Amino acid sequence: MRFLIPRNFRGFSVALVVGVVLALSGGSTSYASFFGLFGVKKASESLHHQDPPKVTPRVLDRVTPANARVLVSIGKQRAYLMVDNEIAIDTPISSGKAAGMTPTGSFRVQEKDPDHRSNLYGNFVDSKGRIVRAGVSSRIDSAPSGTHYEGCPMYYFMRISEGVGMHVGLLPGYPASHGCIRMPAEIAPMFYERVKIGTPVEVAR
Repeated sequence: MRFLIPRNFRGFSVALVVGVVLALSGGSTSYASFFGLFGVKKASESLHHQDPPKVTPRVLDRVTPANARVLVSIGKQRAYLMVDNEIAIDTPISSGKAAGMTPTGSFRVQEKDPDHRSNLYGNFVDSKGRIVRAGVSSRIDSAPSGTHYEGCPMYYFMRISEGVGMHVGLLPGYPASHGCIRMPAEIAPMFYERVKIGTPVEVAR
């Protein structure tokens, strides 16, 4: 059977359509099977797949703070810890969610801080450390009475420019940060201990 939807109803709520289908099926069709029938994925299933980190031990053994260099590919959403022209670690990343948020070009590690916190993005917490407002910007949001700003943790932070660094963070499978280069929790410390202030970092499109 073919259903024709009037033009002025084509923007109607998907929830209503689902409800009609469930009613007609006598409740035997679940929401999951309905969306599966039409090829609609859950949000968690829609995240882009990223290949896991790849570590080459024989090359990693040769990497020291004196000879390490880092290459970041925005297009591939990968970062590479290298010595000479060999890759010691190839890891997924998540860079700035909008073009230009993660600057491209030649940089050097300017700062290292294993327990860094953001001075721009975080939460307003009370005197007992309980979050009152989450996901705030210290630049534009005002702290409610009795609270103070607490920056989001950015563990194993390696700064490469003003406001941008490499650190542990969530990797949803696509560019999603405010400019920083997020790395897996098990990989960031491996980069951190093998770079120094002055290590070259190349960020390419």
